[in-house]
Amino acid sequence: MLIAVPLHDRLLVRRIEMPMMKGGVALPDMMKEKLPEGDVVAIGEGRMLESGVRLPMTVKIGDRVLFGKYSGNDVEIGGEELVVLREDEVVAIMRESGMAGVDAAMEGQL
Repeated sequence: MLIAVPLHDRLLVRRIEMPMMKGGVALPDMMKEKLPEGDVVAIGEGRMLESGVRLPMTVKIGDRVLFGKYSGNDVEIGGEELVVLREDEVVAIMRESGMAGVDAAMEGQL
């Protein structure tokens, strides 16, 4: 079985597909254009700065992320469709409300 290890500030994401009704028709409220969403399955070691210091990744394996519609490159690895993104193409990391520190961080932004 082939595996892929992203280099530097790249990550592999498994897209989360839009829910479908029987017959393959998208649900009406999902017809609005939304940012693609996916689960991070692999990450690189982080971006190397000119100073020689490696900047660690903010995104972690298992995170659910939003990314731009035209971001990244689609690849097939081991029969699975994935997206290779740079960390700076990630628009947001999705978190559960009520997680330690998340609610406090959000309050500071509002």
